[in-house]
Amino acid sequence: MAAPARFRSTPSSTTITAAAALFVLHLLTATVSAASPPKEQDRWALLALRNGLTSGSGEPLRHWSPESGANHCSWPGVTCDARSGRVVALSLPARPGAGASPGSCRRRWLLEVLNLAGNSLRGSLPATFPEGMKILNLSGNRLSGSIPPALGRFWTFREQLTGSVPPELRHCRGLVKMDLSGNFLRGQVPSGLTELKHLEFLSLAGNNFSGEVPSGLGQLRSLKFLNLSGNSLSGEVPIDLAALQNLTVLLLDTNKLSEEVPVATATPVSSSVLDGNFSPVTDATMDVNPLAEHAELFTVSSTLTSRRVLASSSGSGLGTTEIAAIASASALIVILLIAITLCICLKKCTLKPSRGSFRRREVKIFDNVDIGAPLTYETVVRATGNFTSSNCIGTGGFGTTYRAEIAPGVIVAIKRLTIGKQHGDKEFQAEVRILGQCRHPNLVTLLGYHISDAEMFLIYNYLPGGNLERFIQERTKSPISWRKLHKIAMDVARALSYMHDECVPRILHRDVKPNNILLDNECNAYLSDFGLARLLRNSETHATTDVAGTFGYVAPEYAMTCRVSDKADVYSFGVVLLELISDKKALDPSFSPYGNGFNIVTWAVRLIQRGRVREFFIEGLWDKAPHDDLVQFLNLAVQCTGETVSSRPTMKHVLRCLRELRPTY
Repeated sequence: MAAPARFRSTPSSTTITAAAALFVLHLLTATVSAASPPKEQDRWALLALRNGLTSGSGEPLRHWSPESGANHCSWPGVTCDARSGRVVALSLPARPGAGASPGSCRRRWLLEVLNLAGNSLRGSLPATFPEGMKILNLSGNRLSGSIPPALGRFWTFREQLTGSVPPELRHCRGLVKMDLSGNFLRGQVPSGLTELKHLEFLSLAGNNFSGEVPSGLGQLRSLKFLNLSGNSLSGEVPIDLAALQNLTVLLLDTNKLSEEVPVATATPVSSSVLDGNFSPVTDATMDVNPLAEHAELFTVSSTLTSRRVLASSSGSGLGTTEIAAIASASALIVILLIAITLCICLKKCTLKPSRGSFRRREVKIFDNVDIGAPLTYETVVRATGNFTSSNCIGTGGFGTTYRAEIAPGVIVAIKRLTIGKQHGDKEFQAEVRILGQCRHPNLVTLLGYHISDAEMFLIYNYLPGGNLERFIQERTKSPISWRKLHKIAMDVARALSYMHDECVPRILHRDVKPNNILLDNECNAYLSDFGLARLLRNSETHATTDVAGTFGYVAPEYAMTCRVSDKADVYSFGVVLLELISDKKALDPSFSPYGNGFNIVTWAVRLIQRGRVREFFIEGLWDKAPHDDLVQFLNLAVQCTGETVSSRPTMKHVLRCLRELRPTY
């Protein structure tokens, strides 16, 4: 159920047909009998959506079935309110195809979250949306037309929208995030933006907006990210931007802005780009502009025209050649001043704590950690190549992990977290310190961390053997070793048992899967990403639901009620055990003929019931290990994946059982 938990967009072969794209009409008008209970209306509305889709091997919709008897709240992509049982979130991102746009939507649906990013939907947006809608993500489609006057708390449209932003925008007082970048919107930047007091993220980049930047933007005290680049804006950069104390990113490049950058700006921005404008720069601007003082990147203009030079040419008697020479010399001087100022700013950012909310870019290392080389913000950024894709070794719902060689032979892993934490820095750091105190031979070691307004990353020890998912995919290249498979299972069980029974406070992983189990060169296993679901539980990344797991590994009660316990980790671990000894994935494509809801757990149970357990094991394993041990291992995995919480063992019991199965040869 990872998609609704993270707004993740991953490719799928499920295709949205033209008829099915009317899903919003089905969902929001509640076309089923009004006499039906509300929860039953939700169920049939979802089935109406499913009937309009053609599923190839696409994952979630083939598990939506009226015959399964399963609660529709457990269907992938669906999140229900724990008390009422009503559907409150629907996330079906990235289903490429071609579809008609949804029609007008009435307001009888309790839907709060709707994520249909990357579905290639066509046509115009519906005229209305549910009054209770809080998050709406329709990016990556082929929608066109104008923006409807009433939407929700989050706007994300990267379509082919035209026209202007409607004046009704000012009524969306609860709006927190607005992303209209990459459309064909025109006219002036709406003045109604100044009434959205809760706005934190605003991007109008890559449109055809003209006129001046609204002066009232300085009233948006909560604004952290402002991107107006790639338009045709002109005039001055408003002086009241100086009042935006929380602003960390300011992008105004590729416009037609003139006059000076406001010298009184006290905004502690971490990134400020004004490149591509015609912005005369005076001595005062460069000397005292705090934007330049605090910015990690500050580019005023690559095409400078000095107002002083042009003014002095009038009536001075100088010829064209002299004027050109003076202008060229002045431009060189200004460029030199910019370079000097940038050097000073970088030095200040590195050595001097700045004013306001700006923090020193420091890395905090836990006690008794010594990797043999200094760990600083600068060395981390340099070692990752400024977080370039060539150093990326993994991507997940919590962020992206990079390989960083701090010094020759000294390598660490940097997990750059998704920005969007909502709780305070003190709480965040307290949670990180708890994770830093967890020390176990089979847990990836957390060495330190960095936190600032614009950046968060965790530093772990680096494991060169990749993850278990890759190991499972590539294990056919070498002889199968029962001893090695058993050792991996034991290592992960030790880590989970430690987290559940020995950590104070105890930690629930909530996303145990092969991708989160790392290996060294000797195939020792280490559990990673432990505690991150708790650490980032209030982040924007997980705004749609409290479920932090991955579909196929999530325990049914966790997916349905969002209530997590140690037995949810046991269930996920059981699925990992099944994958470890078979050639099937949790949701293997070969299960499609068996119908909706069929997975590796039901496959294992079916083979056990029919006395065909040998068929479950990967080719070659049955002949290289004691049959009784393999069957006991399989039965233990199935016991871990019991449907009810009470039927599953504790990790302490699982560990004891695995020890009894230890290979003796």
